[in-house]
Amino acid sequence: MTENSTDSANPFAYSDLVKEHFLNPKNFLMGDESKFAYDAKGIVGNPICGDQMLMFLKIKDDKIEDVKWKTYGCASAIASTSALSELAKGKTLDDALAISADDIAEYLGGLPKHKFHCSVLGHDALRAAIQSYRKKS
Repeated sequence: MTENSTDSANPFAYSDLVKEHFLNPKNFLMGDESKFAYDAKGIVGNPICGDQMLMFLKIKDDKIEDVKWKTYGCASAIASTSALSELAKGKTLDDALAISADDIAEYLGGLPKHKFHCSVLGHDALRAAIQSYRKKS
């Protein structure tokens, strides 16, 4: 598990990349989801922290062509899902499923230990979307 801790050089618990993905999330779906023509949708919630995640995928030739997402979540959930959306885009469905919470945390330069579970929420929504797509196929 990649963790990040605070010190005098970094008074915040988050890396600059986590802050960037939180303040400027990538592939975030603003507004009405009907305006994004998706092939798959996944929704999950985390009873521990109350976060909820929606993931929408455009899929072509077994590859994720585009990703959009929405969340009710904390900074870690937002940053982690933003990063995941960038990591998953262009990958085959199986390769996208292989992206782990550790991969996301490493990409972001670490997450505080007590927020690591937030990196799992986006992945669970991605998995739910892919499973729903495969059930339709």
